[in-house]
Amino acid sequence: MSLFDNMNKNVAFGQNQSPQPVSYQPEEVFQPPVSSVEVSSLIRNTYMLLSMTLFFSAFTASIAMFINMPPLPWWLTLLGYWGLLFLTTSLRNSIWGLAAVFALTGFMGLTLGPIISLYLKVFSNGSELVMMAFGSTATIFLGLSGYALVSRKDFSFLGGFLFAGILIAFLAGIGAIIFSLPGLSLAVSAMFVLLMVGFILYQTSDLVHGRETNYIMATVGLYVSIYNLFLSLLQLFGAFIGEE
Repeated sequence: MSLFDNMNKNVAFGQNQSPQPVSYQPEEVFQPPVSSVEVSSLIRNTYMLLSMTLFFSAFTASIAMFINMPPLPWWLTLLGYWGLLFLTTSLRNSIWGLAAVFALTGFMGLTLGPIISLYLKVFSNGSELVMMAFGSTATIFLGLSGYALVSRKDFSFLGGFLFAGILIAFLAGIGAIIFSLPGLSLAVSAMFVLLMVGFILYQTSDLVHGRETNYIMATVGLYVSIYNLFLSLLQLFGAFIGEE
């Protein structure tokens, strides 16, 4: 299991045998570079765990659809997501982090099941909409992630823009739900598509260049991108080509 590397701190102290105050040199922090072997292992572990969590989410979504589970209130979904995300982050360096990441992705799968069921009931071409969203999500993710892995380009410059954009889109999405503004909701979905495209490049770049060294957190980041990308595309397809 990949853990954060321990940082070695080398502090040089000025020495003087006289009773004058001791002078201190600035603290220097040294972090060994991540080797190509470690990066390859990290990427392999991340994508293996990501595949398993996606299958597990599909399984829990199927259960939710089979039992005809009603959609969860938006506040309960957010509460469950942030709570399980905090738990996963806290346990990311232990074996229990794996259990936490499956709890998180399983819960997100449960929230996805009622949404898919709704599209299948409301739209006569609901199954086509779901498959289009699924296929588009898979194509976008594989294409972008593959490009970042092969080109080894550094997309760290996107970090600030993505953080600000996600915060704005998140708040706008809550406003669209509270005030029932379908136009704003579609605009938020379009924003999330663009933001998740950028985040996939950003997260994959972090893996390639050794800035992300924990495969559990890397998996969570990519999973959330895929989840939001799928939901946003599904809403856009339903709005523009859905047949009621």
